[in-house]
Amino acid sequence: MEIRSITLFVEPDLDPAAAAAFFGEARPAFARPVQTTRVATTPFPGWWPVDEEPAAQAIRLSQQWREAGADYVCLGPVQLDHDAGWLERLPEIVAASDNLFASVEIAGTAGRLDVGRCWAAADLIRRLSTLQANGFGNLYLAALANCPPGSPFFPVAYHSGGPARFALAVEAADLAVSAFEAAGSLEEARGNLVTAIEQEAAGLVAAAEALAEAHRVAFGGLDFSLAPFPTPERSLAGAMEALGLPWVGAPGSLFAAAFITEAIGRARFPRCGFSGLMLPVLEDSVLALRASQGRLALSDLLSYSAVCGVGLDTIPLPGDVSQATLAGILLDVAALAVRLDKPLTARLMPLPGLAAGDPVHFDFPYFADSRVMPAPGPGVSGLLQDPARLEFNNR
Repeated sequence: MEIRSITLFVEPDLDPAAAAAFFGEARPAFARPVQTTRVATTPFPGWWPVDEEPAAQAIRLSQQWREAGADYVCLGPVQLDHDAGWLERLPEIVAASDNLFASVEIAGTAGRLDVGRCWAAADLIRRLSTLQANGFGNLYLAALANCPPGSPFFPVAYHSGGPARFALAVEAADLAVSAFEAAGSLEEARGNLVTAIEQEAAGLVAAAEALAEAHRVAFGGLDFSLAPFPTPERSLAGAMEALGLPWVGAPGSLFAAAFITEAIGRARFPRCGFSGLMLPVLEDSVLALRASQGRLALSDLLSYSAVCGVGLDTIPLPGDVSQATLAGILLDVAALAVRLDKPLTARLMPLPGLAAGDPVHFDFPYFADSRVMPAPGPGVSGLLQDPARLEFNNR
């Protein structure tokens, strides 16, 4: 198990230099490897200088926070109540640096779903896909549906405002793999996982509370989403298959997803963010393999989102996928989020020049090789093009 990120949530007017001491002591404070340190601000449309070139401001922020010890910065979402014109600035902001993340809200936290914003986000995804020849630009953007502040995972992270606080994003899929391989029954498998989570969480919380006291920064909790790493022994899909699935995508997969998520819910620890099942296709070697074999479809992942974590993440799509198809995918994610009253995201990655079935390779240590997943259908039309903002009652 490793810590994916120590994420510090701050107001945008905080001098990055004031956080340097915190970041300097954050990594050695934990007895586990810490992959990254990160900063998340309040949503950027509320404070971004309108009279300054987006690229210049982005470069300055990036440099200041890097010098303070933060590897990545999340600028928060363009929320439903923000002017949609802010979406026009995002390509230039994202292109200016390799460590700035942002997001677009397509459904709010009070049951509001914006059809027009889903179409606008789909257009933005297509535009970002062309920023780099390999389509990597969409790594830095997610569509958010019913996502509150305080999650330490990027690109969903943003601050609610007020005093600074920090939270931990955990990479712990290997706990589930070990828990299930050592079990002789489902009850034992669940018990093993709950015990492993609570034991690891206790050590992380103790270290985090000591760090919080030393720097007078509140500790906001753990997002124990069992995030994977692209090796078989750290694959959450591998853990699902260890329960008895022939492959993820076969019948029984939704049960496995619900089983693991329910076990995480039983564990006792101060939680934040998703704290559920995380199935990012390109970040999980087994998921990437099943997708490349044609055994795992986008619709499968969407159905699992109904009973588990974060939605659709790092999904490799054809470079020519239409705005209408992307809008339909986002509408589905948003509908699940508001009807089930749960946070979901979509990080979709159209890859220029590639078609369904083509090999996918990135020179990036957090991605596994795979193939482009099909995005079937011509996309939505008719009334589903109406830029309406709807109030949805949850179930």
